[in-house]
Amino acid sequence: MGSQDEQRDGTGRRALLGAAVLGAGGAVLGLSGTARAAGAHHGGGLKSLPKPTIIGHRGASGYRPEHTFGSYDLALDLGADIVEAGDLCPTKDGHLVCRHEPEIGGTTNVADHPEFAGRRTTKVLDGVPTTGWFTEDFTLAELKTLRAIERIPANRPHNTLYNGRWEIPTFEEVLKWQDEQTRRRGKQVWIYPETKHPTYFRKLGLGVEERVAKLLRKYGKDKRNSPVIVQSFEPTSIQRLNTLVDNPLVVLLSTADSRPYDFVDSGDPRTVADLITPKGLREIAGYAQGIGPTLDLVITKNADGSLGKRTTLVADAHRVGLILHPYTMRNENPFLPLEFRKGSDADGYGDAFGAFRTYFATGIDGVFTDNADTGLLARADFVND
Repeated sequence: MGSQDEQRDGTGRRALLGAAVLGAGGAVLGLSGTARAAGAHHGGGLKSLPKPTIIGHRGASGYRPEHTFGSYDLALDLGADIVEAGDLCPTKDGHLVCRHEPEIGGTTNVADHPEFAGRRTTKVLDGVPTTGWFTEDFTLAELKTLRAIERIPANRPHNTLYNGRWEIPTFEEVLKWQDEQTRRRGKQVWIYPETKHPTYFRKLGLGVEERVAKLLRKYGKDKRNSPVIVQSFEPTSIQRLNTLVDNPLVVLLSTADSRPYDFVDSGDPRTVADLITPKGLREIAGYAQGIGPTLDLVITKNADGSLGKRTTLVADAHRVGLILHPYTMRNENPFLPLEFRKGSDADGYGDAFGAFRTYFATGIDGVFTDNADTGLLARADFVND
């Protein structure tokens, strides 16, 4: 099942330059304030979570359009231990809304609103020209006139039944929903928001981390034992949050040859491959409590999509006290390793249970999944084996 040593030992590992860029010159990217004291992020609340933890990826996005209260509610109904409620993108007037990307053409019905046709534009998002409609060009009131749609209808045509049913949630609404659901269900509901494209938004004068911290403080959820884990693909975003809140923090990691965009922007030459070395993981452990790697960093993939070799990432991360919450397990064939696919239907289910079991056997502490019910059944099978 893997090490449960995600709690800090109080010796100062947690205080390693919370505002500094990890490694490569150690330049401080204009972060204000001082790092938290040693041991400030014990994350004792994490002990209450079952292992491996089942994290509802954008809710129950295998069954409902992602980042809607319909998706979030269903994730809880299915038994998810944590709901990833919020890929946080700012609006023109500074509110944080929950969308997969700031470009909302693929996740809302904005294209059906002629009054917003003139806002369709092309922007460079993390170095990639992207055409569509962007959250930062809308006020919250305007976004509330839109409704969510299924992001990948080719794989999930059944989800299109719910197109137009739910509006775009704000992060503040999610925090209130968390409290309401905790009371109604009689158990603590956990959430797992992400700061989305923070370098991009900071350059627009819409710093995400400060807005997240302000709302967490407002609702008393900025403590080390608070049921809110904050994640980001940009290490410096997590470093900035480390100076602002005491929540558990997780660095997301894409493919080994990729570079976090904050590294690209600052000229840091390192790739994810550098971050998952023992040295890189020790540095991450100085300001975060976990990593969220793509599953291919746990078990490699061959050219044909079949599973390759198990890496040392789980053992290496556990050795420095980091938990691992890889992403993303889905039931549909195209998203599964080759040996677990059945048939050729794009929306057909493969042997997801077999894939879950294989990844659980590596000792990961949890996993993001679009299908929390499948994950929970797979965990029960694994634990009882």
